Amino acid sequence: MDITGVIAIISVFGVIPLIVFLVYRHRERQAIIEKGIDISIFDSEKKCSPLQSLKYGILLIGLAVGILIGNILDEYTQMIEEVSYFSMIFLFGGLALIVFYAIAKKQEEEK
Repeated sequence: MDITGVIAIISVFGVIPLIVFLVYRHRERQAIIEKGIDISIFDSEKKCSPLQSLKYGILLIGLAVGILIGNILDEYTQMIEEVSYFSMIFLFGGLALIVFYAIAKKQEEEK
């Protein structure tokens, strides 16, 4: 498999726009600092809610379980490979988000 084409596409559509974004953001922040505007707005970008971390953690666990169950279905049943993987990934990913919703709602009711 020739990976040169994939690397070229990723470079053009991934790395170059990223560099442009980072340079633009740096210039914008430098201008804000030079004008003497309060830079505390930059600190708010890094704060992450514990519930948001929990949501992504549960979702990734659900996706991993979906991949494992999809592999089991692929190996031991007559199900088509793509169908087994995609159906289980979406099923367990959705279940993970429902579990998160139940946990978040219960936590909200306790407050």
